[in-house]
Amino acid sequence: MPRILVDADACPVKEEVYKVAFRHEVPVTIVANAPIRVPPHPLVAREVVSDGFDAADDWIAERAGADAVVVTTDILLADRCLKAGAVVIAPTGKPFTTASIGSAVATRAIMADLRAGLGEGIGGPAPFSKTDRSRFLSALDEALVRLKRQGR
Repeated sequence: MPRILVDADACPVKEEVYKVAFRHEVPVTIVANAPIRVPPHPLVAREVVSDGFDAADDWIAERAGADAVVVTTDILLADRCLKAGAVVIAPTGKPFTTASIGSAVATRAIMADLRAGLGEGIGGPAPFSKTDRSRFLSALDEALVRLKRQGR
């Protein structure tokens, strides 16, 4: 049975995750290092981890596998989950894949170096849009359908 693991700190699509999960009757675990409000529903679980560095990432990565869809913006967490066989989707609907993760990790490192050298003058990601939300809904739905067909 597929399941969804959400890196919930600053995740803008939690409501969309619930909507798709309820439609597919798939369990969701919301993982954060502080209590986050979740709907009172038998398919939704909340996991509050310590506030230690990467505690939520470690929790998710340890449980990611071929039956999991992981929702995260964290490129390094995405890499770990892909290596464990999980499907990984960003809140923008962009899938992380084994073919694309290497360049994403490299770009992340370059941007970190630029920010360190130039300070805050470097722009961040584009603002989250309605198109991103719609793309995410579609990507999550497609991922769950694919996992169900594969019998995971």
